[in-house]
Amino acid sequence: MSGRILLTGASGYVGGRLLALLEARGQQVRCLTRRPEALSSRVAAGTEVVPGDVLDAPSLVSALKGVSTAYYLVHSMGATGSFEEADRSGARLFGEAAQAAGVTRIIYLGGLGDGSEALSAHLRSRQEVGQLLGAAGVPVVEFRASVIIGSGSLSFELIRALVEHLPVMITPRWVNVPAQPIAIGDVLAYLIAALDLPEGKERIFEIGGADQVSYADLMRAYAQRRGMRLRMIPVPVLTPFLSSLWLGLVTPLYARIGRKLIESIVHATVVRDAAAATAFPAVTPIGVDEAIRRALASEDAQLARTRWSDALSAAGAPRTWGGVQFGPRLVDSRSVPVAVSPARAFMPIQRLGGDTGWYAWNWLWRLRGFIDLLVGGVGTRRGRPAPDVLRVGDTLDFWRVEAVEPGHLLRLSAEMKLPGRAWLEFEVTPDGPGARIRQTASFDPVGLGGRLYWYSLYPVHELVFGGMLRAIARLAERSPDA
Repeated sequence: MSGRILLTGASGYVGGRLLALLEARGQQVRCLTRRPEALSSRVAAGTEVVPGDVLDAPSLVSALKGVSTAYYLVHSMGATGSFEEADRSGARLFGEAAQAAGVTRIIYLGGLGDGSEALSAHLRSRQEVGQLLGAAGVPVVEFRASVIIGSGSLSFELIRALVEHLPVMITPRWVNVPAQPIAIGDVLAYLIAALDLPEGKERIFEIGGADQVSYADLMRAYAQRRGMRLRMIPVPVLTPFLSSLWLGLVTPLYARIGRKLIESIVHATVVRDAAAATAFPAVTPIGVDEAIRRALASEDAQLARTRWSDALSAAGAPRTWGGVQFGPRLVDSRSVPVAVSPARAFMPIQRLGGDTGWYAWNWLWRLRGFIDLLVGGVGTRRGRPAPDVLRVGDTLDFWRVEAVEPGHLLRLSAEMKLPGRAWLEFEVTPDGPGARIRQTASFDPVGLGGRLYWYSLYPVHELVFGGMLRAIARLAERSPDA
């Protein structure tokens, strides 16, 4: 199906990823958002960004003009008032405006659940939205999904937080309810494939991954992938209200959102109708283990592509004890200006380690290497292959070079024994007549032990990393060629 596409929810988790795929296909895309200034810098050159809201009927008239297909990927679960009424009003207004504008198809992502049961308010609302979108006469392709597995998705982050924070977990009966998790990549594949569905084939499609599992199984799969031990102690009763308060203490979720999720989790969310497999034969959903593996790998790739200076101001993030948290990562980032060129500022960085040492508190680095040897690690005995040249894959004491851009970037990944994974990155950028050196230590902790490790060593990090950055700046400015 060709023509202009209207995408709602482009700033959300699913919508943001769908936008990139639509742009890659060369589709004409128009995004409807309440905050166009926050989205405009993140879209391709040919993509329109227009202000509006599904609850604002006049804004829908202009947004839907000339549109052939519309994606409806908004919901009001985080609203402070009645999210059901807000969702109801938005769907009704959008469906009516789409009909008046001549839209030929609406594509919607809702939630699985047996409609013959007394569903939770959240699931009931998701299914009601699908009905209301098509009430005015526009054909609707409605996908109903269970848990979406992908780094950053609400359900996946809930599972992650529970497992990472609670090695021993009190589990109510709802953890044994069956679900059919689906990878975010497969959800997106269905949403894209709906564009090419033949006219007249619009209907409700239940979609899920290759495995039907319980939430307990899902948490165990995540723990196994992360190399963690997880113990669950079942209890007969834990109400959704108490569960939501518990989630609010140990996860990033607001209690009110947690309660709505828990109320939905008590219902089985599995595929009962296999029509999606027939209508979309090119989509072959993967299983839970592979979905978790891809989620974690995608997260690593995304973080590797991200410069910490994009997320932190030139003056550094507000200093808080223990550093700053970016998603699952714990980050200590600091920077300093130097009155030399970026190339000169980078020279002390490319000589780090080996016989040169780490410029500050070298005895602490040697002690850490000795402890690493005692517990079966590599220690610092490997040194470095050359005194002033680094290549990707080179060893650097108990680090390995993961990325290097001469005069600009050095990223090291730790190979010492750790309760998690660690990186140390140096980035040099132009800053007025001189340069700015940013040093970032980041840690992906495994479980509670990983977090205790990071915070217990944070005072030492203040000494070691702070001293190292100051020494690098002094050496750069004292260079005879500066």
